[in-house]
Amino acid sequence: EVQLVESGGGLVQAGGSLRLSCATSGFTFDDYAIGWFRQAPGKELEGVSCISSSDGSTYYADSVKGRITISSDNAKNTVYLQMNSTNPEDTAVYYCAALPPLYCSSPRTWSQQVKVWGQGTLVTVSS
Repeated sequence: EVQLVESGGGLVQAGGSLRLSCATSGFTFDDYAIGWFRQAPGKELEGVSCISSSDGSTYYADSVKGRITISSDNAKNTVYLQMNSTNPEDTAVYYCAALPPLYCSSPRTWSQQVKVWGQGTLVTVSS
């Protein structure tokens, strides 16, 4: 069974840091890219970042560049999202998802190309 399980969400004060994890199983990790998405209350789903597991290429939405870092541990089939200098606008449910590596370099296509979604983890940034 293909699974993506997020963890690491919680409450953080503005300016603080948080690291989210996405543990994957049931598929060949190198065959997919892993993307992080978020959905704030009352807002549309937003693509945040993507990493190609095979070559480690990373891509970011303009809104998070410089504050968020995506990385992977291929030995653990796990992708991380390090969030620094958080602000209340980062409050959202964060999802990880598997998509074909071909689309990782095109942020506008991310959500349309997702094959499997995780269940999400809530991040709340207090002011």
